[in-house]
Amino acid sequence: MWSYRNPVDVQFGHGSFSKLGSLLNGRPYVLVTYGEPYFRSLAAALEKSAGKPLLVVEDIAPNPDIALLEGQVARFAALAATPVIVALGGGSVIDSAKVFAAARGDFAAMDAFLKKRAGAETLSPWPLIAVPTTAGTGSEVTCWGTVWDNAAGSKYSLAHPGLYPEVALVDPDLMAGKPRELTIQTGLDALSHSLESLWNRNANPVSAAHAVAAARGVLSTLPALAGDLRNPQLRERMARAATLAGFAFSNTKTAIAHSLSYPITLKHGVPHGIACSFSLPMIIRSVAGQGGICEEGLRSIFGTDAAGAAERLETTLDKLGVSTDFRAYGIDDAEWRALIDTAFEGERGQNFIGSREELVAVAGLEGGGRKAVA
Repeated sequence: MWSYRNPVDVQFGHGSFSKLGSLLNGRPYVLVTYGEPYFRSLAAALEKSAGKPLLVVEDIAPNPDIALLEGQVARFAALAATPVIVALGGGSVIDSAKVFAAARGDFAAMDAFLKKRAGAETLSPWPLIAVPTTAGTGSEVTCWGTVWDNAAGSKYSLAHPGLYPEVALVDPDLMAGKPRELTIQTGLDALSHSLESLWNRNANPVSAAHAVAAARGVLSTLPALAGDLRNPQLRERMARAATLAGFAFSNTKTAIAHSLSYPITLKHGVPHGIACSFSLPMIIRSVAGQGGICEEGLRSIFGTDAAGAAERLETTLDKLGVSTDFRAYGIDDAEWRALIDTAFEGERGQNFIGSREELVAVAGLEGGGRKAVA
């Protein structure tokens, strides 16, 4: 038996940002975005169609940290009306907006739920409209966001059914001209989302169909887009692939690659999209022979067995300038082994259908030996 559910209304296409005012339909709103000139110009265009926002939060940092979020949440306490939260930006903006929607001006209540001291019934999130400006996070069609605590060296997942955006407004025009490194990082995040939803205990036929379409889209588009950043057709294809990847992992959550990635980002400063994707070929090798949705999906994407799929993905990553050798990120053999061991302990690691022994073996660490990851 299996089930699939995703309640987000997706509005997709070039120029669809112009619909945002009508989607708000006169409702008061808070705008969460970046403070850069480009985003301020978008904010000005929105104000013309939807009126002035109750509040603008534009001091959004990459990998939003809990200390910053607490101060930002305090700004909502004085709001006189119940707003729609409009998240206009990348994954960090959408994740931050989900914190604000969940907290409703009360950080302590959100924090208690985030750290599992309180149940889902204690929160009733404000409505949210997500307008992604990068192709990768998929957060516009999921009900969770990532919260970081750099001081404690921790990462939390804010997950609540009330945090599905009511609308995901995906306009590829907003992604045009994004820098090459950001384009690659976010694109590889989408690839990881799709593959992670295949080697996943929560996989189902619908999530797998989205995953295969998403991964094929990323692999056929991202290398070309990296060399032609202003191509509107390629931007549209990447935006579609990232949204489909979001639909895939919105039901499965991520798995071992993401579990590995969080401490790598925290300790070594590796951007999330790289930290969660450089290990993908290694993981593909470790699930060889698993069968079922995972094997069927990988063969549909790569047209070959696990060994061939891993090689093809390594070639693609190499062309994008991404090393699949953990040592390239300042990680030695002992730390890599420890990271693998720890990754299986978290929820994402427990979603993984593979085994610790197989993953250690393909990493070349079994018995203290060394094997090139490529």
